[in-house]
Amino acid sequence: MTAFVVALGFTFVNLGQWQLDRLDQRRDQNANVVAHEAQPVVPFEQVFSREITDADQWQRVEVKGTFLADKQLQARYRSFDGRTGWELVTPLETTTGQIVLVDRGFVERPPGQDFPRTFPAPPAGEVSLVGFVRRNEQGNPNQMTPTENTVRLINSDALADWVGRPLVNGFIGLIEVTPDQSAELEPVTPPPITEGPHWSYAMQWFAFTAIAGIGLIVLIRNDLRDRKRAQERKARAAAAPDPAPAPDHTPSQEATHGSRSD
Repeated sequence: MTAFVVALGFTFVNLGQWQLDRLDQRRDQNANVVAHEAQPVVPFEQVFSREITDADQWQRVEVKGTFLADKQLQARYRSFDGRTGWELVTPLETTTGQIVLVDRGFVERPPGQDFPRTFPAPPAGEVSLVGFVRRNEQGNPNQMTPTENTVRLINSDALADWVGRPLVNGFIGLIEVTPDQSAELEPVTPPPITEGPHWSYAMQWFAFTAIAGIGLIVLIRNDLRDRKRAQERKARAAAAPDPAPAPDHTPSQEATHGSRSD
């Protein structure tokens, strides 16, 4: 039992520490969002010249180019602002000849409806857009591999073969574009500046650890108490005198058969 509780406590402590690590990551993300909100929009080439990291996310960049309308991709099973749906990804060839993926926005999927097979066309000709810097999403390689123009995760490294041309690292989350695009596409904004439930989850795991430890102590104390009581009963039983033999009430022969004369 002790070994089990120790293993359980070790697991709970690690889960609590994991939640604290998630809290630190969320705080760093919030700090990035706040810092980048105060910064001016920067040219595309200033950021998309290297591998995009978490520290680069949610900067605003501006770029000009032409959408590759024949290479649209539907990112399925997305969530935004408490809703579920899909996002539309379209490559953009910049005026400098680079290709960057652009997440053109979110579309809510009504319950019970299948994903659409046709997508809103991008604005034709040269466009000017402003968007958020996004790093490549990570996960199962199968979720990054397009199937019938659909994908689960947006990763430029995994989608380069599908586009058929080299892609810059990361992608852009569209904020606004000129000329305007379809009104049904909703820009994906940064996550809310909150710390989420990570602190309370961490405290819960640590509380479970304390409960397991206290429970073990109670079990050990009860076990020792029961053993002590059993030993005391045994000692009292050994010290008690043997009981006197019970009197023999069997009738004598004479009483049974009466006196006998010669």
